[in-house]
Amino acid sequence: MPTYPDEPDLIAGARNGDLAAFNVLVERYQGAVYNLCLRMLGSAPAAEDGAQETFISAYRSLGRFRDGAFRAWLFRIAANTCFDELRRRRSRPAVSLERGGGEGDDERPVDVASPAPGPDERLETAELAALLQTAISSLPSEQRLAVILRDVQGFEYSEIAKVMGISLGTVKSRLNRARLRLRSLLRAQRELLPSRFRPSSEDT
Repeated sequence: MPTYPDEPDLIAGARNGDLAAFNVLVERYQGAVYNLCLRMLGSAPAAEDGAQETFISAYRSLGRFRDGAFRAWLFRIAANTCFDELRRRRSRPAVSLERGGGEGDDERPVDVASPAPGPDERLETAELAALLQTAISSLPSEQRLAVILRDVQGFEYSEIAKVMGISLGTVKSRLNRARLRLRSLLRAQRELLPSRFRPSSEDT
């Protein structure tokens, strides 16, 4: 397998039909793309399908990619893939948000990393992750995407604007509305939060 010193070379190789080069790009981004799809769609099977469709679409569209931020371009494809799936879901019967807004019996809360937690801490972490995913799933899809890109994936505001095709000001506005809504949702369910994550009376 040839070696590629940097991402532009990988992209150039993939454009020329080098599957090995494209596979390196897949390996580099598959975790982050899957995580985005999981948080947008709420279930592991849907996330796997969404990530696969993202990379298939990206490979087919490489000829139209212009030099620039490949990650933003790729995540825009992933976002559109998720929006397409969410639109399809709206034409089907609604699914309860109590299980994270996903489908099927193999849904799981989004993993939250914790160094060598004890059993009680693991349980609390899982409970918190499930509540956070439920709250995120209840957001309008555009706000959900903004929160995931910024607060989960760590994208810069300017990169989020490219992914979503909106202005910087609109990004900040959507994030602000989304965070306020999440805070309100979590406060309304604070009795379900693990005790160490419950806001004090001074915070309400």
